[in-house]
Amino acid sequence: MAEREQHAAAEPLADKYYFLIRRLHSLTGLVPVGVFLVIHLSINATVLAPGPAGSEFQRSVERIHSLGPLLVPVEIVGIFLPLLFHTLLGFQIIFTAQSNAQQYRYGSNIRYTLQRATGIIAFVFIFYHVWQMHWFGEWAGGGSFRLYDESGGALAATTTAATIQAAWWIAPIYAIGVLSAVYHLANGIWTSLITWGITIRPRSQQAAGYVCAAFGVVLSLVGLGALSAFRTFNPTEETAQKTGHSVTAATHDR
Repeated sequence: MAEREQHAAAEPLADKYYFLIRRLHSLTGLVPVGVFLVIHLSINATVLAPGPAGSEFQRSVERIHSLGPLLVPVEIVGIFLPLLFHTLLGFQIIFTAQSNAQQYRYGSNIRYTLQRATGIIAFVFIFYHVWQMHWFGEWAGGGSFRLYDESGGALAATTTAATIQAAWWIAPIYAIGVLSAVYHLANGIWTSLITWGITIRPRSQQAAGYVCAAFGVVLSLVGLGALSAFRTFNPTEETAQKTGHSVTAATHDR
C-alpha cells in the first residue's frame, strides 16, 4: 500500500490528471472556441445582407462593442485563454502522439492527421488574423480594424475590406485559414461525440459523421462567402460620404 501511495505521489501531474486534461482540451475546443468561430463567421457573413453596403455588418459589430469596458475581459477570459489552453495542449498532443496514416490509409488515420495539420494551420492563421485586425496587434504595426472614424462614421466593413484587399495573397491566406479552422472544428465535434461516449455504435458514428460534414460544408460556405464579399467590397458613395475617408486611408484612422 505504501509503495502504491509513493508511486501515485511521484506520478507526473500531467499523467495523473491525463483523462481530465484531455476532456478539458476537447471541451474548450467546442465551448467557447468553437462557438466563437461559428459566431464570428456568421457575423462576417452579414456583409452579404441586402441594404447599404456593410450596414448590417456594422450593426452586428456595434452590438458586440456595446459591451464597452467589459469587452476586453470577456475576450481574454472567454476566448483568448481557452484558445491558448487548447492550443498549447494540442501541440503537446501533436508532438507526443504518432500517426500511422502513411502506412495505413484508413479514413480514421487520415482524419487524425488532418486534424493535427489543420490545428497548426488554424493557430498560425489566428495569430496572423489577430495581429492584422485586432487592437492587440497595434504595437507591431497591425490592428487595422476600426469601428468608427473620428467623426463617428461607420468603418467596420471598410477597414476589413481594405485589409483583405491590401495584397493579392491575403485573401488566399484567409481562405486556407477559414477552411482549416472549420475542418478542425467539424471533425473535432465528431471525435468529441465518440470521446464523450455519445456516439458509441458504428451506425451512430456514421450518422454523426454525415451531420458534422454537412455542418462543416455550410460553415465553410458562410466563411468563404463573407471573404468573397470583403474581397470585392466597394463602399457606396453614401457610405464614403459618411466616413469621409477612402478605403485606403480608413485603415490608418481610429
